[in-house]
Amino acid sequence: MAKRKTKSNPSLSPPPPSHFPWPLSSSPPLATAATICLFSLLVRVMVSLGPYSGQGVPPKFGDYEAQRHWMEITLHLPPSDWYRNSSHNDLLYWGLDYPPLSAYQSRVHGLILNASLPESVALRSSRGFESHASKLLMRWTVLLSDLAVFFPAALYFLWAYSQSNFGEKRAIMWLLAMILLNPCLVLIDHGHFQYNCISLGLTLGAVAAILLNNDVVGSILFTLAMNHKQMSLYYAPAFFGHLLGKCFKRNYSILHVMKLGFVVLATFAFVWWPYIHSTEALFEVVFRLAPFERGIYEDYVANFWCSTSVFIKWKRLFTVEPLKLMSLSLTVLTFLPSLVQQVKYPSNLGFLYALMNSSFSFFLFSFQVHEKSILLPVLPASLLALQEPQLYSWLTYYSLFSMYPLICRDKLLLQYIASLGLFLLVFYSPDRAHSGVNRSRLYYKKLIWFVPLLGSVVLHAVYLLVKPPEKYPYLFEALMMLLSFSQFVFFTLYSNIKQWKMSWYASGKKDL
Repeated sequence: MAKRKTKSNPSLSPPPPSHFPWPLSSSPPLATAATICLFSLLVRVMVSLGPYSGQGVPPKFGDYEAQRHWMEITLHLPPSDWYRNSSHNDLLYWGLDYPPLSAYQSRVHGLILNASLPESVALRSSRGFESHASKLLMRWTVLLSDLAVFFPAALYFLWAYSQSNFGEKRAIMWLLAMILLNPCLVLIDHGHFQYNCISLGLTLGAVAAILLNNDVVGSILFTLAMNHKQMSLYYAPAFFGHLLGKCFKRNYSILHVMKLGFVVLATFAFVWWPYIHSTEALFEVVFRLAPFERGIYEDYVANFWCSTSVFIKWKRLFTVEPLKLMSLSLTVLTFLPSLVQQVKYPSNLGFLYALMNSSFSFFLFSFQVHEKSILLPVLPASLLALQEPQLYSWLTYYSLFSMYPLICRDKLLLQYIASLGLFLLVFYSPDRAHSGVNRSRLYYKKLIWFVPLLGSVVLHAVYLLVKPPEKYPYLFEALMMLLSFSQFVFFTLYSNIKQWKMSWYASGKKDL
């Protein structure tokens, strides 16, 4: 008798094998997410044990001292004097140059330090204060900020991503690890010492809210991000274009635009309340946020102005006014295609690409960019890690490489190697194909990737072991900058092309 053929039930078949450090399907998602969060916190704690910016280097020390000084000023002076030059607030010594929400954050952290170690934030007498206890307290303020803002925002984004129809659900915990273990943010906040986790966390929360169609909440969160660090404006064209495009697709579109506009203005008014009663006070803050007198670039940042200054001496050929106009024109021209695409064809996936494209436009062409500003393009790239894994890993590597001289100055080389190695270890987990992570088509031209990679590896070693020529003391920094800039230009072109290729979905498919 012939054997009866039985039809296999796909639901009963075993899941594909996975060699990730975490199981993709057997563990409860909450337990897996908690494990990743705890491990990411441990990595931050280990990095924070190292040195910080300007440690033991008077007279102005570094970003650590700037943050401590802002706690001192906001703790002892009224808000009207925070941005004003006075006998108690010398603006030439780390004058506050971030928006009011950042100042409020400094005051909260100053209260914490004042309760435990008042001499560390004493008015005027605490300049350059350094001790083991103050370092621990300062480090804890960053860790708590990360836990309070960036970690919840990452989990909120994970939820929003899982509800969308463009995400690969089985690899979503890998995506959480990619967001939380990015070495660029970890090294700058917990090594160098800054609070980028707050503004980036607010932005990430805004992105998640908009993916879930909570546009009002997203608008509030992004407005708060801009009021914490003005560099969050890098994302403004993407938010504006996407939300405007969504409003135009709805009935009574003008009312939706007015509603979001009111929400943004009300949030600005709430944050700026101590300053909007006086035109003088208002302009004092605004002028501090736009330090054009510092020039179009500082140090060696891998953007257009600094990289091309090797051949064109912009600061010698032009005054500040024409440079401002050229910078504005190039920035607008480069983010305009991405903005237009989202106004015409708004989509969730297109929005993530637009965030990367607009932030790259500002990083490459805007006025007074710092090397640490590369964190802004890296964030949306991490959100696209499942769609563009090779692009994300490459961008993370070159972003970190572009900050290598800064890391070396801070004596964080060990942390640099360890955090990059850990990131690559998690990223290149064995049998990644079984996890659902897309294989990027960027692999097909391996020579294009190998040549700059080899150059970067050589420059890593040369910068540490070889003394530059006396005539060109910053030769190696310039070479690193040029190599990183070339990669950033490629990423920008690729991402813009990829975003515009999605426009065909508007003709019949649902929102991605």
